[in-house]
Amino acid sequence: MSPVEPAKTPIRFPDPRSSGRRGIVAVGEDFRPGTLLSAYRAGIFPWPHDGEGDEKVVAWFSPHRRATLPLGALQWSRSLRRTLRRHGFRISVNTAFREVMEACGSVREEGTWIIPNLVEGYVALHELGWAHSLEIWEGTELVGGIYGIAIGRAFSAESMFHRRTDASKIAFATLTERLRDGGYSLFDAQVMNPHIESLGCRPVARDTFLSELAVAQATEPPLPISAWP
Repeated sequence: MSPVEPAKTPIRFPDPRSSGRRGIVAVGEDFRPGTLLSAYRAGIFPWPHDGEGDEKVVAWFSPHRRATLPLGALQWSRSLRRTLRRHGFRISVNTAFREVMEACGSVREEGTWIIPNLVEGYVALHELGWAHSLEIWEGTELVGGIYGIAIGRAFSAESMFHRRTDASKIAFATLTERLRDGGYSLFDAQVMNPHIESLGCRPVARDTFLSELAVAQATEPPLPISAWP
């Protein structure tokens, strides 16, 4: 099934190319599906930060250097290839989206940007067919997963978690292999860090990323995530 367009909102984002090196495009909390989808189509994502007390300041970003994973030339380490062959976990798609997202927020000791209102906005996008999750199970226990937004042939990964050794790596690698095999052309990992760098992500300039994003979003993949077994 094709994703359903959400109701439009009056929010209009500035051109992300004008946001400078800090990458902050806008500030303000609006997690309605129409606003979220408009942001992702423009290469922008929300990232709530600490404010006063328990409040979060919701900044919307388009980083000067964007983390991406080349889907055409996936090269896993020898140890990860071995783990993918032998892990023994059960893998599913889109069966526990809310649980994956909440787990991504709950396992971080340093705190999380995955605040309750943000969860509700992404769950609404999931119900409309735009947001997706891949889950890792040990028996009936959810032990790892990853979620993100798919538009055309582009996938923007938001976060992943693990409760067993290597479960998040298995989720990441399995998702990217399925995206490649399904005809997707762009994997957006948003912000570089040592963990995703070790998995093969590389930084690209914002202008390059935005041009690639526009091309990837313009056509649908032969096998969209909604059709995955």
